[in-house]
Amino acid sequence: MSINDGAHGKKEDDLAHIAWQRFEDGSYSPSSYINRDLSLLQFHLRVLAQAASPRHPLLERLFFLIIFSSNIDEFFEIRVAGIMQKLNIGDVSTSAHGMRPSEVLNDISAVAHEAIAEQYRILNEDILPALAKEDIRYLKRDELNSEQSAWMKRYFTEQVSPVLTPISIDPAHPFPRLVNKSLNFIATLEGKDAFGRDINLAIVPAPRSLPRVIRLPDELTGGKEHHVMLSAIIHEHIGELFPGMNVTGCHQFRLTRNADLDLADDVEDIAKALEGELENRRFGDKVRLEVTTDCPTPISDYLLNEFELHDNQLYRVNGPVNLTRLLFDFNIPALRYQPFTQAIPKAFRREEKKLDKTSSMFAAMRKSDVLVHHPFHSFSPVVNLLWQAANDPKVLAIKQTLYRSGTNSEIVKALAAAARNGKEVTAVIELRARFDEASNIAVANYLQEAGAVVVYGIVGYKTHAKLMLIIRREDDRIRRYVHLGTGNYHAANAKVYTDYGLFTADPDISEDVHKIFQELTGMGKPANLKKLLHAPFTLHDKLMSFIDDEIAHAKAGKRAHIMVKVNALTERRLIAKLYDASQAGVKIELILRSMCCLRPQVKGLSENITVRSVIGRFLEHTRIYYFYNNGDERLYCGSADWMDRNLFHRVEVAFPIEDKKLFQQIYQDGLINYLQDNTQAWTLNGDGVWQQLQPAAGTPPHAAQEHLLTLINGVEASS
Repeated sequence: MSINDGAHGKKEDDLAHIAWQRFEDGSYSPSSYINRDLSLLQFHLRVLAQAASPRHPLLERLFFLIIFSSNIDEFFEIRVAGIMQKLNIGDVSTSAHGMRPSEVLNDISAVAHEAIAEQYRILNEDILPALAKEDIRYLKRDELNSEQSAWMKRYFTEQVSPVLTPISIDPAHPFPRLVNKSLNFIATLEGKDAFGRDINLAIVPAPRSLPRVIRLPDELTGGKEHHVMLSAIIHEHIGELFPGMNVTGCHQFRLTRNADLDLADDVEDIAKALEGELENRRFGDKVRLEVTTDCPTPISDYLLNEFELHDNQLYRVNGPVNLTRLLFDFNIPALRYQPFTQAIPKAFRREEKKLDKTSSMFAAMRKSDVLVHHPFHSFSPVVNLLWQAANDPKVLAIKQTLYRSGTNSEIVKALAAAARNGKEVTAVIELRARFDEASNIAVANYLQEAGAVVVYGIVGYKTHAKLMLIIRREDDRIRRYVHLGTGNYHAANAKVYTDYGLFTADPDISEDVHKIFQELTGMGKPANLKKLLHAPFTLHDKLMSFIDDEIAHAKAGKRAHIMVKVNALTERRLIAKLYDASQAGVKIELILRSMCCLRPQVKGLSENITVRSVIGRFLEHTRIYYFYNNGDERLYCGSADWMDRNLFHRVEVAFPIEDKKLFQQIYQDGLINYLQDNTQAWTLNGDGVWQQLQPAAGTPPHAAQEHLLTLINGVEASS
């Protein structure tokens, strides 16, 4: 199917026939919804498909394989672990889709086993042979020559053996408590040890301080990128850990545990409570066991029994049990994406040329709103604005939310410098950003030492909004400058995530941001905002009312159109309202990166709704909400996905795009451009199946991200 065919022009025969119902209270039957976790797993499969796609350069395909491995790890650590906890409470459905936890786990197991088998097939049959042709090799033990084998023996003796701790399994040495996702070996032994004991099993954990991939010295490879896995080194020389005994088998395995954190809402100190929970994350409940394909069944059964796991929680892999630590970042430009120079918006380029460097960006923002579209635009204007504020004697105060920033961040350094320079600096740091908790605690401590006021938001509500407020005294008056974004204040993410950032000095928006910071740091009733939509207070209600407006226009025979681009759509009431809109004749186009619980293109239910996902070089992260509104168009960008957690359990902000030029820029680049993608786009059918689009005969290929690279960065489009 080509995008030019138009999903709204689908024949009735093409529509899914799902046995759905609408009840008297207006709600829809469970069959109207797709399971959230199975939908998320389908997103991971779309990422895996990139590793198999020759559209991407070879090393980028390897990177997609590594991303898939990391994604699946987190999927088991968080999603599968959560479903298992529900099952322990009772096998009863509490979700819109109506599936019981046991049913979801069975479906996940079937899909995940097949996906992981495909992952290793791609690795062994496609990527590794192609890498070998480029003289990039991960050598097996039997592929080493005598000199390389001698080097490996020395490496084991000097670098590996001193930090290994073999643990025998006997009454005095129970099975060790293994860290989440750590590499381990189980060895079978014959003979007696130094104390005359018959020990037939031992566990050898691989220390995390050791690299998992070791580059062979240039003098042994002629300077080629030849590597050996740590697992191969340990396996080859494991007998040296048990002198006088015979090692009859050695098998690597990895255990995945529940890694979610569970904080009570009544904790007295979030930072201290988190520090305690971070240690527990390493030893959560077991959810998955990985072994290699050659691991004997008695050994895998022994491990399953030890970890109290079932057969369907065992994953046999044809290669290293952890692909996330494979090397991929080789400096071989021909095997990587074409590099590009990130652009700077013209408004900031003009002002940078002026003599008054300290006020240049403020002058630009006074003239008009400025938009950046990462990663096509550089993140440097965000950093530069903060540094200008830190060093500008006219700046009185800076307030900023930080969700994921990194301990070595220029953002954090600029905030600290501003505090040391006597500015009133307030940082609202969300400590509970998953897997960045330790980093955020370090950032909080650093800023506090610099003299900044640090608060941790609201207990029970993650602060996910992306806000920066700068207060400046100009000619005996106070003026506020604001940056709002759809992504995190993280320079590295801004190079690989697509996000929008708005720089504005609009008085109403600035006042709204000021009120939100007052909410976050003080007490009182929800702020009465003029322009911003604010979760958990007004955002959901406003979105529902905007959809109601489109329904009213459609029923009046007027054009009605909704376009939404977010990471995920799972919130039941919004989905039901979109179903209502579809049945009223509203045209609805959804661009979703990952989860979608809505069933599009179902006869009678959602015939006017299409859903697509674009997977490419960059991680899609922009959030855009568009409503035609009878010609008085509404367009918002924001930090919130259309999920329960974002709309009801987080502090989120959506901001209107009122500048006509910027409105058209987002409308064309962020929405229409993605709806025209016929190369990297996937469409969702009503039965929950995703299909990748292909250009129709005679239709030129269009890849949304490549189009933006050409348009903004002047990168030549790939053929």
